[in-house]
Formats: sequence, C-alpha cells, structure tokens
Amino acid sequence: MPVLLAGILGVIVGVVATLAFRVSERQQHALPQAEPDELDAGLVRVLSVLRSAAVVLDGEDEVIRASPPAYALGVVRNDALVHPAITDLVALVRRDGVIREQELELARGPVGQGTVLLQVRVAPLGLERVLVLAEDRTEARRVEAIRRDFVVNVSHELKTPVGALALLAETVADAADDPVAVRRFTERMQREAVRLSALVQEIIELSRLQGAGAVPKLTPVPIREVVEEAVDRARTTAQAKNIAITMGGDLDTEVYGDHNLLVTAVRNLVDNAVAYSGPASRVGVGVNERAGLVEIAVVDQGVGIAEDAQDRVFERFYRVDPARSRDTGGTGLGLSIVKHVAADHGGDVTMWSEPGRGSTFTLRIPSADRPDGATRAGRTAPPPQADVAREGDEQGQHKATDHEATKNEEVGA
Repeated sequence: MPVLLAGILGVIVGVVATLAFRVSERQQHALPQAEPDELDAGLVRVLSVLRSAAVVLDGEDEVIRASPPAYALGVVRNDALVHPAITDLVALVRRDGVIREQELELARGPVGQGTVLLQVRVAPLGLERVLVLAEDRTEARRVEAIRRDFVVNVSHELKTPVGALALLAETVADAADDPVAVRRFTERMQREAVRLSALVQEIIELSRLQGAGAVPKLTPVPIREVVEEAVDRARTTAQAKNIAITMGGDLDTEVYGDHNLLVTAVRNLVDNAVAYSGPASRVGVGVNERAGLVEIAVVDQGVGIAEDAQDRVFERFYRVDPARSRDTGGTGLGLSIVKHVAADHGGDVTMWSEPGRGSTFTLRIPSADRPDGATRAGRTAPPPQADVAREGDEQGQHKATDHEATKNEEVGA
C-alpha cells in the first residue's frame, strides 16, 4: 500500500509539474518582447525618402530617428520634439492607441514671428514606439488664400465699373433734354466701358497664363518685332502726353517663346512707363543680350515707386496709387501678367525704382541658341538700359546724380 500511494503521488506530482511548466511557457510567450534598440532597416529606408517630416519616438518620448525635413520644419530640435501641441497628440495616442490627425500652426523657429502650417499625423508603431508624420501645408494655404482673394478682388473690381455704367446711364436718361450733359456723361460711359473691357481681358489673360503653365510650343521669336509692335501699340497714348518712346540696343536677337505673349508683356511695361511719366518726358526701351539671356529694359522718368511698395508691385490688383490708377485706366494686373509671361518662358522680371527719378523694369528671357559663328545682320552695340536695371536690382540704389545723368543719356533726354 505505501508503495502504491507513493506511486500515485509521484504521478500526480509529475502531472502538476507538467501542467505548471506548460502554463509558465504560455505566460512567457504572452509577455511583451523587448523591442530592439535599432529600427528595422526597411523602415529606416522608408523614413529617409519621405518628403514629409517623420519622427520615431521610444517609450520615453525620446527621438530614435528623425528625417531631415523634421529638423528643417522645426519639429525636432536637439533630438527632441519641440512643440507641446505635438507632444499632447503623442500622449493621446499612447493612451488609447487610436491614430490621430490634426492641423497645427506652429512657430517656425525659437525666435521671430514666422509660422509654419503642419498637417500632423500620429500613430502607434509597435508596442511602445510612436510615429509622427508632419506635412508642410504652408504653401498650399497661401495659394488657397491667393485664389480666394483673387475671386474677391475680381468681384470688387468688376462691380466698380459696372456700377458706374449703370449710374451714368441713369443720369443720361434724366438729362435727355441737355445735349451738353448727355455728351459729357456719354464720354464718361465710354471711358468706363473701355476700362471694364480692359479689366475683363486682363483677367482672362491672367487666368489663362496661370492655368496653362509653360508655353507648350516654342518657336523662334525676333525681339525686334516684339519691341516694335509693343511700342506701336503704346504710341497713341504716349503722343497724347507728348511722351517720346525710343528704342535701341541689340534688337536683332531671338528667343524661343510665344510672340503674342511676349508682345503683351513688353507692352504692359511700356504702358506702365507712359502712364506714370509726366508730359513731355521720354521712355526708353533697350535690348541687351548677355550670358544666354535677352534683357528688355523699359526706362522711364516718372514718379518712381516707394521702397516699401516695391515688393508688392507684381501682385494681382495691387496699385501703388489707386487714385492715379483709376485716372490712367490701370487694372492692377499688368505687372502680374508680365511676371507670369516671364516665368512661362523660363525667365523673370526685375525692377529698380527711386521716387522722383523714375523706374526701370527688365524682362529677361533665355536667348535662342544658334549655330557657332552665325551672326545676325544689323546687329548694333548693346545699350546701357539693361545695365541700369541690372545694377539697380543688384545694388538696390544708385547715386542720384549718376543715375539721372545716365538715364537722360539713355532715353535721349
């Protein structure tokens, strides 16, 4: 009997021991496994090619790895998350494991007023780690605001001449028995109609330029034809103010582009020069080819532009002097169109201006390549107009006496 009991007890102990071992084994498998210190190589490669800012945090919210954009956008500094708003999102994700996304406007740096708009997405990555992705939405928001402002500005700009036409028409009807008043109000209606037509045309042109992108079909365009056509279109307005328009320089050059768009750009520059110049003054249009660029500089002796307004002259609907623009029929879109035409041709437009001394606007377009040794007939010495624009842009100012003397010599004053 004792032997039998001992045997039964041994069997029970063995079964219990076996069960205990199996339970212990299951518990061990159920325990969280410590994550390796290093990230998976594949994940590292993915993070390195992401255009968005990417940050991987450990269980203590310390940065394990961050992509270069994360540092560039100011999300990470000194290997730590900078912004409490992002840290709060991380804490929420750790608490319930739910992916969260939020748009945050954050300071770009430790000093200054600059901000950056980030679309932040936080997600759990494994047992303890957290992945933070941040996409820069600053430019997208800016473009959206520009489009919204464009619609508002168009509505406002169209409302003014349309309202004026309606009021003038009503006045003409009331003054039907007064031929002098009818003639006076009819002339004003004609001016408003012309202004409205110009505004609508420039809105259409600007919208087309913004939507089309680069010029689809590039053909060789003789610059002489562009300048002469642009100047001819502006002569009537110039003659009404007794303003002489002169041309000179390296006119026998070519660029690849769209003839009509280039004429529009140059004419807008010449029209501006005439509109803001005083009676009996001069406007000069000079062409210079250098370093693979054709520079078309329009120089005037007008009122000039204040320094604090020079950064905005290429904005849509911006007018340095709104009252003067109404008197001259300006729409505030001309220089914006010039800027878009230049960009679509792979070039740019620059300016120099000084109040009381005038302005120089320079349209720069890549020149058309030609076979080595080829020349163009009638090629003349390059004028100094483009030099004035280049120096004005690079230096920001000239000595007043030197600039006045040079400009008068250039435009024949």
